[in-house]
Amino acid sequence: MTENIEENIVDENSASEAVRQGLRLYNKGDYEGALGVFLKIPETDLDSEISRDLTYYTGLCYSKLNKYDDAILFLEQIVTSGVVDEKSKQCRMILAVLYIFTGRMRLADFELKKLLETGDETPQIYCAIAYIAWEQKKAEEAVEWYERALEIDGANCTALNGLGYVLCCSGGDIARALKLCRQACESFPDNPSYLDSLGWVYNKMGMAVEAKAYLRRALEKAPGNKTIKEHLDAVVNEGL
Repeated sequence: MTENIEENIVDENSASEAVRQGLRLYNKGDYEGALGVFLKIPETDLDSEISRDLTYYTGLCYSKLNKYDDAILFLEQIVTSGVVDEKSKQCRMILAVLYIFTGRMRLADFELKKLLETGDETPQIYCAIAYIAWEQKKAEEAVEWYERALEIDGANCTALNGLGYVLCCSGGDIARALKLCRQACESFPDNPSYLDSLGWVYNKMGMAVEAKAYLRRALEKAPGNKTIKEHLDAVVNEGL
């Protein structure tokens, strides 16, 4: 009986050290190496808190490696555990982003609304909900969420750009759209999304020269971006 107890202690210490080894690799940015360590650790050898950390960091590794479905599988275990802490909140936010990346907008919206229920009212959450609303063709709702983000942080560039773009594309106040997109672009002049939005606003205002200039700069920064290319092609073709 005593030998079995000692073996369990040794196994748990060995597993805990393996977790620490994986964390060292993770903190160095070696996500493949860290994941390899984490996946070899038998969870039966761990106490509940260390097991939770193992699940958490395994999910993060998969996320960093762009293996979204695997990441979701592990991160969902954290948010459904019933424990509400900073770790579970972070997992909800990451899950929302991964759901957006994989086109599961309703699930993303669910996770973000759950975050709001915990009292986490941040510009980032509001902007993410606004983006989902826009993707679901709910322009008025998107405007409302972006406005809420700006109420918290009037200089938040994601909200400035997002609101400006939505106003531009949905027939809203084009003068305000120009002001908002300019403000975002002035803060981050090399951001291709902001350059694209500003160029598209100029296009809607009939200012083709300015539109082409900003859209070309945007495409130079993000040559593989389909939306930017479509915007530039549309402006160029209008002038033919």
